[in-house]
Amino acid sequence: MQNLAILGSTGSIGQSTLDVVARHPDKYNVIALTANKRLDTLVEQAAVCLPKYIVCCDENDVSTLKELVSARGIPVEVLGGKSALIDVSCSSEVDTVMAAIVGAAGLQPTYAAVCSGKKVLLANKESLVMSGQLFMDAVKKHDAQLLPVDSEHNAIFQCLPIDAKNPKQDVSKILLTGSGGPFLNRDLATFDDITPAQACKHPNWSMGQKISVDSATMMNKGLEFVEAKWLFQSVADIEILIHPQSIIHSMVQYNDGSVLAQMGRPDMRTPIAHTLAYPERIASGVAALDFSEIAQLTFCPPDFERFPCLKLAIEASGSGQAATTAMNAANEVAVEAFLQSDIRFTQISDFVRETTEQFAHSEVLNIEDVVELDLVARTFTQEKMRSRAC
Repeated sequence: MQNLAILGSTGSIGQSTLDVVARHPDKYNVIALTANKRLDTLVEQAAVCLPKYIVCCDENDVSTLKELVSARGIPVEVLGGKSALIDVSCSSEVDTVMAAIVGAAGLQPTYAAVCSGKKVLLANKESLVMSGQLFMDAVKKHDAQLLPVDSEHNAIFQCLPIDAKNPKQDVSKILLTGSGGPFLNRDLATFDDITPAQACKHPNWSMGQKISVDSATMMNKGLEFVEAKWLFQSVADIEILIHPQSIIHSMVQYNDGSVLAQMGRPDMRTPIAHTLAYPERIASGVAALDFSEIAQLTFCPPDFERFPCLKLAIEASGSGQAATTAMNAANEVAVEAFLQSDIRFTQISDFVRETTEQFAHSEVLNIEDVVELDLVARTFTQEKMRSRAC
């Protein structure tokens, strides 16, 4: 029986995690659920799986959450604030932490879970984008188990050599696939007219708004490129391929010319189930592929004119930790502004570029430096936006 804390339980990954967990009540016990603002959904989840704790990110929401819980008669302790997120991540009652909070907000509780030596199921790619070597050093120092939940990184993990004593030395290349999002074939001349609703309509995956926009700009693939560099450090060559069908989730090429691919339907319950049960396999609720129904599998290289955010992320990865930290901060601010219709779709990459260049050579020595740079980069991006609006 694994005791779980699910950080970001009301998001798409969190909900999929609870779906898998519900299929195996003999294997998993939910100790804590956390959410940002979707308090009604959090309470509904608590009524079903009866955790010991539920946590809202904003302390000001604690009283409202307590009222909702009391009205339903749910026997659960209500906590609030960033410190409470960290507390449940580190709790001795928790064995496994699903890190599914979107964006920079997930860094500190995820890092705390690592420093507590937990089994961490990493769906928050920003933790590695923001803190890279610091994060991986903490995994090693505290003997934590880090398992990637992102479908692409989970696919790579499944395709790498099993023998830990022979880590990836026979691997020549990682092939990181991406669908290309909703605008793979859209006329570039119309990109200024893209609306938030259009950007959030992914052709294959069901995701939250922020990650959907990141998929449309392919910044999501850029963040995954950075994450892959840290997760699989002994493999120097990472190639990105556009694969519109989202059937092959990523591939690993070996020195002898063999290529291993992990395939499956575009459903996050597959990698979630894999990481929950690893090294065993459990039912995820996802139907197996029917290859007779698959008309074709196609691939092409990414077009950086169409996806400038992807190029920015690859370049930032080569510039050092400060560059990727600043890039991530600027992207979060720019995506939120686009979702509020304050900037155009094509301006996202403009603001990300300016902020990344401004802070690329800042000094980042510890997690506190990372958090500070994140805040400064956000402020810089917001000020740039205000100046443009004037």
